[in-house]
Amino acid sequence: MCFGILSPNRRQERFIGQAMTQISTKPPSGMRDFLPEELARRHYVIGLVRKIYEQYGFQPIETPSIENLTTLVGKYGEEGDQLLYRILHRRDALRRALEEDQVQEADLADLGLRYDLTVPLARVIAQYGNLPRFFKRYQIQPVWRADRPGRGRFREFYQCDVDVTGTSSLLAEADVLSAVARVLQSLGFKDFTIQINHRKLLTMMISSAGIDPADEESALVAVDKLGKIGVEGVLKELDQRGVEGPKAEALLQLITTDEDEDNASISARLSSSLGSDKADAAIAELTGLIDASGSGPAGGHLRLSPGLARGLGYYTGPIFEITVEDLAGSLGGGGRYDDLVGMFGKQPVPAVGFSLGLERILLVMEERDMYPSLQVGPQVVLCSMGVDAGPVFKVAEELRQQGLRVEIYPEPAKLGKQLQYADSDGVRAPCAAILGEDELESGSLTLKALASGAQETVPVSEVSARLGALLDAPAADESSHQESGK
Repeated sequence: MCFGILSPNRRQERFIGQAMTQISTKPPSGMRDFLPEELARRHYVIGLVRKIYEQYGFQPIETPSIENLTTLVGKYGEEGDQLLYRILHRRDALRRALEEDQVQEADLADLGLRYDLTVPLARVIAQYGNLPRFFKRYQIQPVWRADRPGRGRFREFYQCDVDVTGTSSLLAEADVLSAVARVLQSLGFKDFTIQINHRKLLTMMISSAGIDPADEESALVAVDKLGKIGVEGVLKELDQRGVEGPKAEALLQLITTDEDEDNASISARLSSSLGSDKADAAIAELTGLIDASGSGPAGGHLRLSPGLARGLGYYTGPIFEITVEDLAGSLGGGGRYDDLVGMFGKQPVPAVGFSLGLERILLVMEERDMYPSLQVGPQVVLCSMGVDAGPVFKVAEELRQQGLRVEIYPEPAKLGKQLQYADSDGVRAPCAAILGEDELESGSLTLKALASGAQETVPVSEVSARLGALLDAPAADESSHQESGK
């Protein structure tokens, strides 16, 4: 007999056992599992967003999670392209690429996970010729960014977009701002600010500060971080990007505002400082948007913010961002992007949109305790005593046909144990329905409200109609229904 050498099967079992001890059960960094209670909150918010977007005439679309890299690259600016999740070539294509003497990053991937929902929309507009002239779409789907995870910042997250294509009218801007403002108000937000600026106004401010046009995009990347790193941080980053001190200071003087400055004062100061017809035209667009939005839910929340940059490279006109006091970063943003669709098609198509960040909204709502009471799990747990599986399942189906959410306790157990399960964490059913031999014979169920202990025996056909009254009833005498069920 030889010891110490494992047979192939034994070696395989040991290897599997060792591997299982080393595998982490955590999801990848920046990505999450959603358990029932949290998912109920997400569904509540998404359902309200969907309802309001549709009230404004927006129609739903969905696009693939994976796009061609040629669709994605070059649309998001310097930092955006670095955050794209690239997908390696498959099988033989990957092998051939790796066999090359000098392998470049571009040789290894041709697809990527979508970075946002706007670029895929632009591709869709260019692809399909039978869409309405003024296409109003909403899209609620996940996007992926190879970003550093943080508070309210994830690598996989949902965006809730609304866009209008086919028109340059400020009514389109007013419509998307009104829709997102009504969403926030309906969720219970009151203290949000919609910051607005203009991409062309930013160009004029950079020019007025004496910064070379070739450095505009790089300067905007730094300015876009104003709310995160402050004035000194932006000055330091501008210096690192080659923007000289006096020019950087001149730019910061233009884009910073005092808290007591109102929209009219900011407009007048910018117009005086820039002294340009192009700047005045951009300012006029913003003041016109403020006036047009005044009668809607966005009115009173709009704030002219010269320092708002929005780092994405495809914006061409007004840009927006929603902030609340106790959150670093924004609840969402957007703007006009009249040239983006033209990158995919033969002619430009004007477009404007806004993206609400679902994860940030959920975070603030949780911290502020803004959620209503949301029922998760079954309304009724069906407990049985001495009854075969067939009749138990039949009764459960009858209750489900009445519109009730019903869970069956699946194993033989004392009634006390079944009731304890129905009221346990993760289940928390408001009611248990007890089916014993007597109830089965009479075609009835004994309903027990688990919070109050109130109970009543009712015909199976009337359970849904009488459940509400039972749950509202005062506490019952606990001795009226012992563990035996009778």
